[in-house]
Amino acid sequence: MKQREWISARISAMPDPIRYRPHHFLCSLGFEGKGYSPEFTANMTAIVMGQLRATGGDATVIEVTGAADSICAPCPKRRGTHCTSQDKIKVLDRAHAAALKLKPREILTWADAKSRIRENVRPGSLKTLCAGCEWEPFGMCEGALARLHEG
Repeated sequence: MKQREWISARISAMPDPIRYRPHHFLCSLGFEGKGYSPEFTANMTAIVMGQLRATGGDATVIEVTGAADSICAPCPKRRGTHCTSQDKIKVLDRAHAAALKLKPREILTWADAKSRIRENVRPGSLKTLCAGCEWEPFGMCEGALARLHEG
């Protein structure tokens, strides 16, 4: 099989990736079943618990996006490809993309994402990195980050 055919076969065999805004990588790490609405919470639970944290979840394929993503789909704050809190979300996405060295349309697995978080985000840094996030004061993500670093 020629290299081009092999690459095409590998790409077509890959499952459709979950689309993620940069800040949702850390949100998924800290998710504990709470959300903006019952529909949002059910969707995020299906993605985080049903895919990322399920058996084999580390192999889940994720594509980085700068607009509304798989988690945003049923969010009551979503307006098309944007959010009613778009300015705040843009700041969070930029900070998280820089911290995790994420590029638009980049494809990685959940295992790769957790490795980047472990390598680039130190425990205690979320007050700064996630400044403005309404969930940060609850400490869920900080607790999950500490557990990730503990192994």
